[in-house]
Amino acid sequence: MASSSSGPSSSAAASGGGGTSAASLADSLYSYDPAALLALQKNKPWMADAKFFKTALISPSCCAKMLMHAQSGVEKGMALPNGKPIEVMGLFIGRPDTENPTRIIVTDAYPIDADGFETQVATDDDRVMAQMIDVSDQIELTRKEKIMGWYHSHPFDVGVHDHCFLSTTDIQTQLTWQRSEDPNGNPFLAIVVDPLRSMAKGKPVLGAFRVYPPDYSPPPNECPDGKIITDEHTRTELWGSGWNRYHTLDVQYFMSSAGASVITMLSEKVLWMRTLGSTPMLEAENRYAALRPLLARYAQSSLLTYSCCFLADDSTD
Repeated sequence: MASSSSGPSSSAAASGGGGTSAASLADSLYSYDPAALLALQKNKPWMADAKFFKTALISPSCCAKMLMHAQSGVEKGMALPNGKPIEVMGLFIGRPDTENPTRIIVTDAYPIDADGFETQVATDDDRVMAQMIDVSDQIELTRKEKIMGWYHSHPFDVGVHDHCFLSTTDIQTQLTWQRSEDPNGNPFLAIVVDPLRSMAKGKPVLGAFRVYPPDYSPPPNECPDGKIITDEHTRTELWGSGWNRYHTLDVQYFMSSAGASVITMLSEKVLWMRTLGSTPMLEAENRYAALRPLLARYAQSSLLTYSCCFLADDSTD
């Protein structure tokens, strides 16, 4: 299943800049040549290849915002009479990478106050659409990047596999946005966050996806991750009933050398880590007290906070 994985740039950040070239590469992702980006958006190479994009590079702040928003949906749902987590959604900004156009760089996230249900979020509600337009207008005034994707959570019970997949409703939503944005030089991306599994494992569990055009037919029995699975039940369980209508992107994280230095300093100074760990806002005991009865049924280990979790090298499910 799609999950978080540490790329070269994030590994360099984790080691405190041990690899100079990798650290420099991560720093370069925070800037770009406007002329080169304009040329790439004009050429639109993704329009000629249904699987053009291979990697989604996500900044730590964006990852943290999406995770925190997804967790808030869990907490909000658990406080309701039925006691079930609800889905949340939001938008994110970024751009295609001018140095390697097969990569999409995701720089920041913007939560949307959308009422979620156990199985879907309401993306066609008039109030939600008004919020999305308002956020878009604010971004145009304050940021150089464009809205180039959306995220939502799948807060389903922790099981053998993660829940990072696109439902048939998600596929239709993503296809609508790709048809609208891709031809205008703004390739659109979908990210799905699994908040319960993220909390159980103590690291981000999310997937990045693009939908195939209606006229594209993938190889027989090919799943979104490129693997061939002939058993219908297995591939539906892993990827949903629309398993042959979208594909995954490899998820990697990048951090500036300055940010990596701060993380290294905090990691080396045990007293700092203890101080941060004892802050009420970050304590698992305080923050997730309402979630423990639910998660106790599935996770044997204690809950962990998300401090520096995007730097984990373990990419297993």
